[in-house]
Amino acid sequence: MIKAGIIGATGYAGQELVRLLLQHPQAEIVWYGSRSYIDQNYYDVYKNMFRLVDAKCMDDNMEELAGQADVIFTATPQGLCASLVNEEILTKTKIVDLSADFRIKDVEIYEKWYGIEHKSPQYIGEAVYGLCEINRERIGGARLVANPGCYTTCSILTMYPLVKEGLVENNSIIIDAKSGTSGAGRGAKLPNLFCEVNESIKPYGVTNHRHTPEIEEQLGYAAGEPLLINFTPHLVPMNRGILATAYANLKPGVTGKQIQAAYEKYYADEYFIRLLEEGAYPETRWVEGSNFVDIGYKVDERTHRVVAMGVIDNLVKGAAGQAVQNMNLLFGLPEQTGLQLVPLFP
Repeated sequence: MIKAGIIGATGYAGQELVRLLLQHPQAEIVWYGSRSYIDQNYYDVYKNMFRLVDAKCMDDNMEELAGQADVIFTATPQGLCASLVNEEILTKTKIVDLSADFRIKDVEIYEKWYGIEHKSPQYIGEAVYGLCEINRERIGGARLVANPGCYTTCSILTMYPLVKEGLVENNSIIIDAKSGTSGAGRGAKLPNLFCEVNESIKPYGVTNHRHTPEIEEQLGYAAGEPLLINFTPHLVPMNRGILATAYANLKPGVTGKQIQAAYEKYYADEYFIRLLEEGAYPETRWVEGSNFVDIGYKVDERTHRVVAMGVIDNLVKGAAGQAVQNMNLLFGLPEQTGLQLVPLFP
């Protein structure tokens, strides 16, 4: 059994990790870390865990945890993992970090967009970006995996084949994304109260959302050159889900058949990516509670643009599910282990 510890187990992503790992046939949770609820019963924080989890919440002592766990998940705010990790810990255990601390390879860009000093930049180069469908060959041997963000997972996977195959004008990419409120975390914040969110939709982080450089960096690797995008997220009144709609100019002569061939080349054999039939467009409700990514597209012959659309559950494929998928790769298990989750409906 893989012994897993979670730091940040009482946030939404942390609780989702608990839910998934409790059902995982090869994993055992040995540490429910939560600085806010130390010594409280985990099931008192999340009543859905009553009679399923008898453990009490513990602190974020990563050094002690490293001696007990084969893998540590850090579902924490930006900066915490970077402040705790050190060489001794990495010689004892593997880390899957759900924060942004090790996603961006340029420390100056990280510090600019996140507004904090990076506490362990020496590990940025070593960390593997854990987008499994693209980097699985590198993930298996890693000590430190940077679990991608939710918006970034959806946006990158939606556009990756088209950028990789050179079918679009890279600097024409515009991504318009919508997320449910769980993406903002469990903390009590005025803008996320029911009366503030219900019956409304709003953009935020316009031109400066901190997932922007992450998307640009990863699509830049696919393109073989740096690129710039416009990325605008929106908050919608639902619990879970992300819809990313990406627009890009096609290069001269590119056809719909080439677009279809590119998606099939990279995703036809991917279990968690479902390419929709022609004329079908993804909806968040059809992936809720699952690790699936549904992708569809439409070529606009009139404007010679492609409109590509992807959906995920932001707490599963956008966070905890992808983290478990990374764990499976780290320990040589089939990626679907513990993640063959049928989407919930209604």
